[in-house]
Amino acid sequence: MRTSMTTLTQTWMTLLLSNVLPSDHNSDFPLPKCQLVYAILTRMSVHVAQVIADAIYLFAGMAPTRHHLDPDKSNNALGFPVMITSLCQSYGVPVTPVR
Repeated sequence: MRTSMTTLTQTWMTLLLSNVLPSDHNSDFPLPKCQLVYAILTRMSVHVAQVIADAIYLFAGMAPTRHHLDPDKSNNALGFPVMITSLCQSYGVPVTPVR
């Protein structure tokens, strides 16, 4: 599918999958994300704050899963880690970089 996309479409897809609507893998491109790329490419009005809020809501509502090797660890990804860290930092929460 990606080979039939224009460079601009691939660029928007990559941006969406890595920054706006992150997921644990970028090998699939479900219909809602395709529709968002189409809306952007055709210059339709997109309420980005609502798109991100909906994605955060979905992340928060996910049932926790356990790591298959260590049951004490969660297997879920944290959605929007940079945004969450930046918001915490702006409110004075100490943030320690991971090394």
